Amino acid sequence: MFSTTKKALSSQNGIKKAAILLGLGVALTGCISPTAGSDGRYTTPIGNAPVINNETPYSSALRCIGSRMAGTAAAPRIAVGNIKDYTGKVELEGGAKLTQGASLMAISGLSKAGVMLVERFDTSVAELELKYANDRLISDANPDEYRQIHAGSIRGSDYYMVGGITELNFDIRNGGMDSAFSDLDPTGLSATISGRLFVMNVGLDLRLVDSRSLEVVHVVSYQKQIIGREIVAGVFDFLNGNTFEIGAGERANEPLQLGVRSVIERAILEMIVPLYGTNPTNCTNFGAEGDPLGEIHYRSAPQNYGVQQAQVTAPAPQAYAPAAPAARTAPVQPQTVAARTTVAAPVMNDPYGYYSEPIFSDRLRSSQY
Repeated sequence: MFSTTKKALSSQNGIKKAAILLGLGVALTGCISPTAGSDGRYTTPIGNAPVINNETPYSSALRCIGSRMAGTAAAPRIAVGNIKDYTGKVELEGGAKLTQGASLMAISGLSKAGVMLVERFDTSVAELELKYANDRLISDANPDEYRQIHAGSIRGSDYYMVGGITELNFDIRNGGMDSAFSDLDPTGLSATISGRLFVMNVGLDLRLVDSRSLEVVHVVSYQKQIIGREIVAGVFDFLNGNTFEIGAGERANEPLQLGVRSVIERAILEMIVPLYGTNPTNCTNFGAEGDPLGEIHYRSAPQNYGVQQAQVTAPAPQAYAPAAPAARTAPVQPQTVAARTTVAAPVMNDPYGYYSEPIFSDRLRSSQY
């Protein structure tokens, strides 16, 4: 009789445990329906983070320089070519390890600094429209008049930026700590905790080229280290004949692609400061931790350097009318564009003659931005 009762109780306990497990499974999948609702969705997506600006530690400095370049006369125009991933690091399932859009990051960085950009990265639409216009298939305001093609209607570039991501080194260094505690009693409490740090780096090589002479006027080679961490803790115990095991952990990595964007924006910062002859006194602050490359030190541009400040008035909107090409008096001088005051173009072969390289220091920036 007692044996039968014990078996019945054991069977009831088994049913209860199975019911609990089934209930947990249903609870985990309760937010998903096998049929779509009236809103056309199987479930409501989680997360409510808003869209924010894609910033790096150098974005504020670029914008600061851009605010001081507003109204600058005779500012050179810059185009961005291919900035490719030359690391060759590809995963079998995940694809390329690094972004394939470094050129787009460079365009965004130059735009933050208020640089005058001309499109050279993707001209497929412009080339197609030019072909249609050449065949007299495109009209603008008046459908009866086709768009005419005028020589010199496309703005030229004074400099262009090219280069590539050349380094991706995994696991430069890693370290960690593991510790454990266990009671002498085999059924006593035991606990473990471990933590690890991982460091990798990414490298970039960029160059700025004179569009007319193809002379390389500036080369930048930068690298940035990227850190990740992992923390795991667990507890194991026997309680009233039952086994309990609880584990918790966290793994965090500094965004790899954001690291690439940071290196690109730092390279842009070094290139455009001497090119535009800016002298901002408070644009060298890169956050509370400073910058490991040291501050960029500015010198006053020579008096004959053709970069002056002028107030710019935006032109009133006008109907489409391709402008005649502006005359260039000297092949090495940037052309003034519309709505900018023209100044006398001086003769200066080296636009970086007044620029001093950053002073390096042994102070490293912390892993947090």
